[in-house]
Amino acid sequence: MSALFEPLTLRSLTIPNRIWMAPMCMYSAAPDGPEQGVPNDWHFQHLASRAAGGTGLILTEATAVSPEGRISPYDLGLWNDRQTGAFRRITDFLKAHGSVPGIQIAHAGRKASTERTWVDRGAAIAPGEGHGWRPVGPSPLAFDEASTEPAELSAEEIQEIVGQFAATARRALEAGFEVAEIHGAHGYLINEFLSPYTNRRTDEYGGSYENRTRFALEVVDAVRAVWPEELPVFFRISATDWLSENADDEREGWTAEDTVRFAADLKAHGVDLLDTSTGGNAPGAKIVAGPDYQVPFAERVKKETGLPVGAVGLITEAQQAEKIVVDGRADAVLIGRELLRDPYFARNAARELGADVHIPNPYHRS
Repeated sequence: MSALFEPLTLRSLTIPNRIWMAPMCMYSAAPDGPEQGVPNDWHFQHLASRAAGGTGLILTEATAVSPEGRISPYDLGLWNDRQTGAFRRITDFLKAHGSVPGIQIAHAGRKASTERTWVDRGAAIAPGEGHGWRPVGPSPLAFDEASTEPAELSAEEIQEIVGQFAATARRALEAGFEVAEIHGAHGYLINEFLSPYTNRRTDEYGGSYENRTRFALEVVDAVRAVWPEELPVFFRISATDWLSENADDEREGWTAEDTVRFAADLKAHGVDLLDTSTGGNAPGAKIVAGPDYQVPFAERVKKETGLPVGAVGLITEAQQAEKIVVDGRADAVLIGRELLRDPYFARNAARELGADVHIPNPYHRS
């Protein structure tokens, strides 16, 4: 029996295998009008084809809690009824074909209002230009010299965003999702609050570790309060800003030690799995990437806290993914770019490893 194809049960939800689709923005939704942020035929085929390919859990792209929370004007959102209904079409299909539908709930913070990645390499869109708007953040610090300085959030505005996360989670449940993942990684709003590199506040949301993690835990509590007790909540984290790992970089950032400490806090607040990525918050940080390069961060969280973890990053081969799970380094692997190249990665991996995977009835002849 392949470990990669053993089911995983979190709370009362059983995910049929350990090959999961990582959230990947498609930048393909309407930027304005009644279809703003609404999943369309492109999103349907993108997600549905991976279900036909045997993927155990399929997470949507970062789905914004408000128009201002989108990374780009072309991102998905979940703040109105039209969006909820369109997602239902997708989740019904995923469940009918053996996959668990999950949603990544997000706010882009200071990295909002950018172009699609294939247009000017995702450059910032200035407020008032095109579909641009002024982003927000914990502190008025632009991501880089080409980005717009964000407006510093007040304590009242922070609470409004906490409520938006809860409202989106409630809509996600109505839309048929079975896993809610809170996006706290890659330099987006929650990550910005966590890291001293981006959080320069002096109120109850800045300064100490307890203050910098306050917003994230308030979001977790708000989502957990509206999400059913029997269904899991995930949290995606950047386990490091990749500043402390570089002796030549004097900037202070979020560290692997912070992540282990925070993972224990998340576990106590009802989070069921830590989706463990890295980076994205500090431009110019030195990252040495390669196969499995982020797996040690997930492994450490699992060993030191007991919280289930997902491993990500340049996982491209069936045997590679199998070994990560067999060795107990992670409970599941989240595949991104390789699933773009091969929507049937799970089915092909099952064949290679001598395992069984769900195959839609029309495909049984093959």
